[in-house]
Amino acid sequence: MSKLAKIPPGVGPRYPQVLTLVGATGDLAQRKLWPGLYHLVTAGFIPAIRIVGVSLDPMDVEAFRALVKSALDKFSPRKACDEAWAHFASLLDYVPLDAGAGALHEAVRAAEAALGPETRRLHYLSVPPKAALPAVKTLAEARLIERSRVVMEKPFGTDLRSARELNARLHEVFAEDQIFRIDHFLGKEPAQNILAFRFANGLFEPIWNRNFINHVQIDVPETLGLDKRASFYEQTGAYRDMVVTHLFQILGFMAMEPPTALEPSPISEEKNKVFRSMKPIDPRDVVRGQYVGYRQQEGVDPESDTETLIALKCEIDNWRWAGVPFFLRTGKRMAEGQRIISIAFREPPKSMFPANSGVGAQGPDHLTFDLADATKVSLSFYGKRPGPGMRLDKQSLQFSMNDTGLAGEVLEAYERLILDAMRGDRTLFTTADGIERLWEVSEPLLDAPPPVRLYEPGSWGPKSIHQLIAPNAWRLPFERAWRDPNPTGS
Repeated sequence: MSKLAKIPPGVGPRYPQVLTLVGATGDLAQRKLWPGLYHLVTAGFIPAIRIVGVSLDPMDVEAFRALVKSALDKFSPRKACDEAWAHFASLLDYVPLDAGAGALHEAVRAAEAALGPETRRLHYLSVPPKAALPAVKTLAEARLIERSRVVMEKPFGTDLRSARELNARLHEVFAEDQIFRIDHFLGKEPAQNILAFRFANGLFEPIWNRNFINHVQIDVPETLGLDKRASFYEQTGAYRDMVVTHLFQILGFMAMEPPTALEPSPISEEKNKVFRSMKPIDPRDVVRGQYVGYRQQEGVDPESDTETLIALKCEIDNWRWAGVPFFLRTGKRMAEGQRIISIAFREPPKSMFPANSGVGAQGPDHLTFDLADATKVSLSFYGKRPGPGMRLDKQSLQFSMNDTGLAGEVLEAYERLILDAMRGDRTLFTTADGIERLWEVSEPLLDAPPPVRLYEPGSWGPKSIHQLIAPNAWRLPFERAWRDPNPTGS
């Protein structure tokens, strides 16, 4: 608790908070939410809070606290010391779902009584999609809607019809400004750094348009398979699971116009303008892949047509981006796990360099953002090779958050998003209008998806992904790896 004095004023929530965590014993809660909440509370970001866990598991408060302690020991990067844990444990209560709405109401009211009359409520629904609306109904029956906000996990529907139906059902209970649809990709420090990079630097802001940029890549390959998620994934696939809820949101940040202020409403409006300007996805500009062996997994149809990889081209039909293709790719069981945005600049209109100088031989200049938790940025360019004659090599300038000594101050994505929801800051959350528009532009693809093409686990996907992006090339795999900021022996 010694860090309390280091937290700047205004960073934490304005009012005391009662957090109702529905799905408190689930995998996401144990891996991400409990370690995140423990850090936020013990570091002083949330000085006044009580947490009420809710789940299907029948247990008493002490057993619940033991489960949370076990999750911290297993998943938290910060060791829970005895004093800090004792304080955190004292803030926890538990209500099994079968105890009913009345018991939940009483537990929340008791927590509020300990915090004072200005307490606000945050309900985090860490539950499967089919359980989200029943959880909302329970909160309504428990009379916990007033003075509250609710955090929803993806997916936000599976098509335009289901998204509209979900939003309509939610709006029967919560107003839109109470609903926080979470996207942990936007909670990452590098995603927000795109805004700083674009709008705070006179070097880059003037060239962030079709006159200087040839194309953009958003590439999120994963090495992981599906394990026990295969039966869930069979109903969604890579496009619904990753593109609509994550990659398009990153695209919105990257492509938006300058907001009138770096505040939630102007940023959301500019991001939604990008979505409104997107052309419908043409199935001819899409490659769907499925890794060999997927159909043999438990819960998967032996003749499944579900994609485990998707690569696509999309376009934004507005003044800034007309004619600039955006290439998106993501998939399971691929060669590397990366999360990058790479911006390829237009090449000079005429080269004065001799034919064998090497200019252009290694592709265009790129500005690349690594969306892993520790920010990294690389700018590649051609420079003269030392020695006689005019031979050019590709060079790069690289920045890593580790270089600053501030990497330890980076909040994990869920930590930042929980804190923002408590503060009412909607900058990094998606809106009903934005989600529905993305499903609308997805309809041509969902109605007539191209056939899946098989690819070997550990590869970069089916060969047709190269035809999709031609005459350009995928930035991944990198020809030159990120430089190690702390090489051995340095």
